[in-house]
Amino acid sequence: MDIKKIKDPSFLKQMNIDQLDDLADQIRSFLLESVSKTGGHLSSNLGVVELTIALHYCFDAPKDKIFFDVGHQCYTHKILTGRADRMETLRQFHGISGFQKREESIYDCFEAGHSSTSLPFALGMAAGRDLNKEDYFIVPVIGDGSLTSGLSLEALNQIGYQKHKMIIVFNDNNMSISNNVGVLNSNISKLRNSKGYNGFKDNVKNLLKKGKNGEAVIRMIHDVKEKIKGPLIDAGFFDDFGFYYIGPVDGHDIKSLIQAFATAKKKDVPVVVHCITTKGKGYKPAEEDAIGKWHGVSPFDLKTGKPISSVPENEVSYSGMVAKCVEEEMAENKDILAITPAMKYGSELNRLFSRFPERCYDVGIAEDLAVDFACGLSMSGKKPFLSIYSSFLQRAYDQLNHDVARMSLPVVVGIDRASLAGADGATHHGVFDISLLRTLPGIVLCQGKDGEEIADLLHTGFHCDRPFFIRYPKGNLKKWDGRKKTLKIGSWEYLIKKEDPQAIIISYGDPVNRIKKVIDDNDLPFTLVNARFLKPIDEEILAEVLNKGKRIYLYTTDMLKGGLGDDILEFAAAHKIDVIFKAIGIDDAYVGHGSLSQLESSLHIDVRSLFELIENDKAVG
Repeated sequence: MDIKKIKDPSFLKQMNIDQLDDLADQIRSFLLESVSKTGGHLSSNLGVVELTIALHYCFDAPKDKIFFDVGHQCYTHKILTGRADRMETLRQFHGISGFQKREESIYDCFEAGHSSTSLPFALGMAAGRDLNKEDYFIVPVIGDGSLTSGLSLEALNQIGYQKHKMIIVFNDNNMSISNNVGVLNSNISKLRNSKGYNGFKDNVKNLLKKGKNGEAVIRMIHDVKEKIKGPLIDAGFFDDFGFYYIGPVDGHDIKSLIQAFATAKKKDVPVVVHCITTKGKGYKPAEEDAIGKWHGVSPFDLKTGKPISSVPENEVSYSGMVAKCVEEEMAENKDILAITPAMKYGSELNRLFSRFPERCYDVGIAEDLAVDFACGLSMSGKKPFLSIYSSFLQRAYDQLNHDVARMSLPVVVGIDRASLAGADGATHHGVFDISLLRTLPGIVLCQGKDGEEIADLLHTGFHCDRPFFIRYPKGNLKKWDGRKKTLKIGSWEYLIKKEDPQAIIISYGDPVNRIKKVIDDNDLPFTLVNARFLKPIDEEILAEVLNKGKRIYLYTTDMLKGGLGDDILEFAAAHKIDVIFKAIGIDDAYVGHGSLSQLESSLHIDVRSLFELIENDKAVG
């Protein structure tokens, strides 16, 4: 079959099991070839090929609502719904998204890039369907990692109470990005590996198949099997929530999956179909991956598994740089501890966890728990470092406000993937944290321009007696192995200071270096200020530049609303300073996916746009 000619999933219903199995093999090969060229989420998609085929075989999308928690495992779904011919544009600028996207297809009824939202959505959709007296199936697919989050548990509790009909597909591969953690995961493992029930079931089937009427007897005792399943398998977790439980089912056996979904469709109560899958199935390096290396990949050589492009020898990722600095601080101070909400690999904390296992904690997909856990450690005299993606940090805003800031606890938060996140798109761009955090009283918020400044800021944070947040983007920077020093909280610095500048540019983070290079290379008469502390701001330097009567330009790749520009204008207004001020940054809109340079150029927030604006203003006078 030509995978790229698939238009919709209706053709599946005309295929037999052997043909469906063959299709699964073709799709898996297609995914490997495609993702090795574009990059993307690999392991999770390889693990749900048969499951997705069975779903579209048994249900009638788009009438029936099939959707995936997080959404990064939707590639087979995209292929079966007519988008295989665009997979070469996956996560590329103006290409198809790496997640479900409602504007992209009528088959995408849901979209997300964070975990655990599928079940609350499913509950609302089911309630709306029943109020409208409509008739269709709602089928959320959720992984075992997402199921352990508070939001999922809250939804399970309410679904079991309201009893709206839906079929929850529990995709159990014992992995989220890396290995799952927690007691609930241990209980799920018991459920997954119940030898008593599975062995009993297989023995009964084998014995009956030897008899003349064995198959008929197997069908007749289905109800009896359901009655005896309870004592033999610990399905109580789902039973206690009020669900009808089916499983465990081999998530790579299409025939078994079809049978399970056929049974589920007959029930008038919420059903859980428990599917056992192998993350990375069909590609040995991904199957054997226990740390999350193959969860999300850049383009790679399919034969060797090696990335096509690598980090230059004199560079390191921002995440790696921060992890190295934290490791050095932990070596010097035994009270420093590290916490991550399931992002140990993404934030490059593996070495940290290996070296200091007794002082490193992975709390799973539970950002709010991570923040309050850090609070408790802080109140016990420890110095917790919480590493968390910017777009995940917003999921714990209540705890940041109510607990960290209100009690002024000295927690150090590393905000990874701050600013534009590139190919992951709107759900992952970390452009909102400044506007969220600058309203919190008494906190420190900062961003370093290079490795030296990042090391200094982190060192400052571990010696700070109040909440300390340090931002750093996705990408690479030059290595830094020098000495670190404590910086004055709220201090900015002049990187270029002219006596009579034509314009004054204020920026922070990596863009400062790009701006400085343009000024130096072209000998431009501009002053450049590194606003490394976003809260509190340096009122002394700010007053000095505002009172010069020159044009002031703020350059940022974050959201303008609620950002540093507001602080600058508020300061000018409070001190009655007339100022000509313009800001370049992201306007009031969500940003799509693509490379950083493509996104900056399309949004007119690249450095070139800054200097074009200054030149145009100069021409106008």
